[in-house]
Amino acid sequence: MRRDVFQAIADPTRREILGMIAHKSLNINSVTENFDVSRAAIYKHMKILAECGLLEIKQQGRERYCEGRFEKLNEVSDWIDQYRELWEARFDSLDIYLKELQAKNKKHGRKK
Repeated sequence: MRRDVFQAIADPTRREILGMIAHKSLNINSVTENFDVSRAAIYKHMKILAECGLLEIKQQGRERYCEGRFEKLNEVSDWIDQYRELWEARFDSLDIYLKELQAKNKKHGRKK
């Protein structure tokens, strides 16, 4: 099964793992200790993150460390940007409309 970055961030546990490794690499035990589920369950989440390209597990001596690879999150940002542009255009149109209404109200208010 091909996984994408959207699947990776869809789960709150995976988002929490990403938050943990955002600033420094952590060994797998350090990551799993922060959750109330089994080590195997957390490792499955880490495997999905690795398949999506957001996490890399590196062997250093006897320890395995998780490092974040956050470049793939640009896909999410690009997807969101298209909707941001749409909503900004709609808000700009609404702003113009409201200013026109205010101008009309001021104009009619002066005639009274």
